[in-house]
Amino acid sequence: MELHRWDDVPREQMNPDIARQVIHTGRMTIARLFLNQGAVVPRHHHMNEQVTLLQKGRLRFVFDGREEILEAGAVMRIAPDLPHEVHALEDSMAIDLFAPVREDWVRGDDAYLRR
Repeated sequence: MELHRWDDVPREQMNPDIARQVIHTGRMTIARLFLNQGAVVPRHHHMNEQVTLLQKGRLRFVFDGREEILEAGAVMRIAPDLPHEVHALEDSMAIDLFAPVREDWVRGDDAYLRR
């Protein structure tokens, strides 16, 4: 059993509009992301299944030929290798669950978030 408290997890400022806190377990990555209104997560894809739980704000996810607007309380699953980008329509906070572990984040290979 492991217990984590978000208050104890370091907050990493990725760029002026996006910050995150990350917990890696043996099989998954859990991230709490803070996006200022107007923030953009550029188009990317990853081999991980992703589940986004929007806690606060509104986000627009853009997929090939499709958009989804998430409002607080929404939960969305993104299949592995599905290209997507995200636009913060309001100041937002989301919990992202990734399986398996985001090895690119462990390695620090996440330049797309640092622009």
